[in-house]
Amino acid sequence: MTARRLWALDGARLTMDRAEMLDGVAPGPVTLVVPSFLIEHDHGLVLFDTGLAPEAAVDAQAAYGEIGRQIAFAPEKRVDRQLESFGFAPSQVTHVVVSHVHFDHTGGLRLFPRARFLLGEGDRAAVDDPEGSDLARAEDLAPVRESDWTFVEGDLDLFGDRSVVMLAMPGHTPGNTSLLVRFPGRTMLLTGDTAHLRSAVETPAPMGADTDPNAAVASLHRVRALAEEEHAEVWVAHDPDDWTHFCGPGRIV
Repeated sequence: MTARRLWALDGARLTMDRAEMLDGVAPGPVTLVVPSFLIEHDHGLVLFDTGLAPEAAVDAQAAYGEIGRQIAFAPEKRVDRQLESFGFAPSQVTHVVVSHVHFDHTGGLRLFPRARFLLGEGDRAAVDDPEGSDLARAEDLAPVRESDWTFVEGDLDLFGDRSVVMLAMPGHTPGNTSLLVRFPGRTMLLTGDTAHLRSAVETPAPMGADTDPNAAVASLHRVRALAEEEHAEVWVAHDPDDWTHFCGPGRIV
């Protein structure tokens, strides 16, 4: 069995310094994509990450403070509104895979109260105590703290058929994960924040915000090895050139 379809949900844009995204490169602005991905499977709808908080589409600075100046986020780019544009209600999402607990991945969690949330065990503390985490935004995690969470050690085959597999990729955060998705005739490896730019995979090299740079580089090597073993196409989700390459928003598989 394989997954059936995948939609790329075009989210906010976040302008950062390229040198902050990858060690050893020259400084200069880069506008990152902040997407989510929806995967249709016979056993449910899987959402990989949830982007920014919906209120940021009204006033990003009010939601996020100073970094809000670097955010461009239109209301129609909210994750729930994009789902609706594809014909789905948030209540139909059965699984939300959270690649890690940084703010640009957890903003929409509260929109999916009926879903099962899956997160790498290394990031569990942010859910157990949202106010005490220095990695996460409490406003995102506190509303879903009592929801149905599964904290994953190592890799996890979501449906037992190897079609949607969470991959442990520690380094950026302790519980950082990527997602391997198998479709008929095509396999995708969605990196999450294991890499922020494609050149991080090609080098490979860490970034300044990684909690464990050595583990981050080891995870990048794992991405490269899996891509070869699985004949998988690697999508570096934040990379604007990857977004263009994979045709942007809409159904791609």
